[in-house]
Amino acid sequence: MRIPNEIVQTIQQAADITEVVSDYLTLRRRGSNLIACCPFHEEKTPSFNVNPVRGIFKCFGCGKAGDSVRFVMEIEGLSFPEALRHLAKKYGIEIPEVEQTPEELLAQNERESILIALDFAKNYYQQQLTGTDEGRSIGLSYFQERGFNKQTLQTFELGYSPEGWDTFAQAAISKKYKPETLEKAGLITRKEAENRQYDRFRGRVMFPIHNVSGKVIGFGARLLKTDKNQAKYLNSPETEVYHKSRVLYGLFQAKQSIRQEEVAYLVEGYTDVLSLHQAGIKNVVASSGTALTPEQIRLLGRFTQNIVVLYDGDAAGLKAAMRGLDLILAEGFNVRLCSFPDGEDPDSYVRKVGSEGFLAYLRKHTHDFITFKAEVLMREAADDPIRRAEVIHEMVGSIVRIPDAIKRQVFIQQTARIMQVDEQVLMSEANKNLLHKKKQPDTPATPLPDLPAGVVPPPAEEAPAAMPQPERSVLTLQEEEFCRLLVLYGNGVIEQEVREGRPHDITLTEYMVSQTYDLDFQDETCKAMLEIFRMATEQHSYPDTAWFLVQPNEGIRQLCIGFVTERYAISENWANMHGIFVRHERERLHEVAHASILRLKKAFNDNRLEQARRQLDTAAGPEEQDALLMQIQQMKRIDQLLAKELGIVVTGR
Repeated sequence: MRIPNEIVQTIQQAADITEVVSDYLTLRRRGSNLIACCPFHEEKTPSFNVNPVRGIFKCFGCGKAGDSVRFVMEIEGLSFPEALRHLAKKYGIEIPEVEQTPEELLAQNERESILIALDFAKNYYQQQLTGTDEGRSIGLSYFQERGFNKQTLQTFELGYSPEGWDTFAQAAISKKYKPETLEKAGLITRKEAENRQYDRFRGRVMFPIHNVSGKVIGFGARLLKTDKNQAKYLNSPETEVYHKSRVLYGLFQAKQSIRQEEVAYLVEGYTDVLSLHQAGIKNVVASSGTALTPEQIRLLGRFTQNIVVLYDGDAAGLKAAMRGLDLILAEGFNVRLCSFPDGEDPDSYVRKVGSEGFLAYLRKHTHDFITFKAEVLMREAADDPIRRAEVIHEMVGSIVRIPDAIKRQVFIQQTARIMQVDEQVLMSEANKNLLHKKKQPDTPATPLPDLPAGVVPPPAEEAPAAMPQPERSVLTLQEEEFCRLLVLYGNGVIEQEVREGRPHDITLTEYMVSQTYDLDFQDETCKAMLEIFRMATEQHSYPDTAWFLVQPNEGIRQLCIGFVTERYAISENWANMHGIFVRHERERLHEVAHASILRLKKAFNDNRLEQARRQLDTAAGPEEQDALLMQIQQMKRIDQLLAKELGIVVTGR
């Protein structure tokens, strides 16, 4: 159903860009803008900008830009109407539509259909947990025995799936959910020979897995009875909406606390997250039943750069800690580790000692990765000198994964002190490792999860990379600069003159358009904008910056978002500490505009000059050659004049 235009405008006005983006990223202030690492491509240096005044975002790495609605569309993979509904729900705006039937909802698109089916399943499992005898006696009693209270059950939307072969399937199909959609959502399986659907999860307590915005995208399920033929834990399969290597369990519930505490605790299991959260330690996430991946680390990096890894005290837990450590270091994070007494895990230990005792234990036993690794590995090495040398090699191998050279130096010094080895020896070893790494071809860093026999892993999915920005000619860049000045300052007055005995304000648009009457822009977007500027001059009605940001022309809108988003801000220290004052271009518009016109004309002249030279190479006869040579000489003289006025030196034939 169509959303009325006035409601669309209400949603767009209510959706504060800073609030919307902050649901997914931790923003830091830079000048008048806010910055973060872009969620749409892999990067370690922030190039993603949010302009709170304009209500827009812009990434200078991959080029994505837009308003709050566009951001939700991009990060959630939603259509425009779906993004509007998402924001309307967030801001409590009612959309006056006829209620849609399940069939109409499922018809919207496959991804949305899967999400709707998963939400139905979550509600169904919750109802089974507390509203049926089987759920209460088996599922609810299990959670209560583990000490989880009602608030925890509600916060994480825990549930129970009954033991019947197709109990859930029949309930969903009776509500008009299509079997194909339920299968694509990973909720049921099909036996072709019998032409019948079966529930994937049977007789298990259910842990819904949420994405960052809180939508259920999959499930983890724990078997409660002893059955050697079935796995204790079962996760949803890979689907259109669920990719386990890119999800962290509990992140939706933890993200605000992670921001506030500026640290995230990383654990292994679902119940570790639940117990710590219930104890008031809410900045905790788990790797969702899979070995830690770079994608999960980068996801956590939207909210903090500080990670404390909490692992079980047994050998398997320590191995997992070591495996995840190097991945976290390679992503440039600050990482500390804490292991628990043998036989304990975060879940059991917090229930044993309580939240205060748990936090006290963390303060005493959390170490930087060098100290942690030295303690663990040297415990194994004992007095064996060969094993001791191997430990040192392993520690240096972890250090060289750190992208920051200063941090590497600090950890080299610390390792030298702990292991009683000459610092220069370690530095030499580290440099050899770094040189070796540079010579190695890039290889996937994501560890492969253990798979049951006979199961073929799905093909690896490439991490989203920065979109290559198309190379633009000098002429196109100058056309864009012309448009940028007029979008930002076009209705500003740069001088006055007397017309018909009355003072007349000359705007920047009027001045710059009058200087380009003989130019025909080459770039299609800039050409369309030039026509807007010329029409505005004829009508003496100059649109402001905000007018361009809501243009239906996507090319104009995207280009203008780039214009209003300043990538860099001048530090106040230049003036406050160094006494260096830089005049903003708005304070010297006439000067800036004049230089822009000269550069634009020079770019046009250079373009024509290059075309004439190419034509000269293929000229048909002496007469055509002579005419072209005259044109070339004239354009070279113009080039010299423009260059002289711009104060640049022109070279060339």
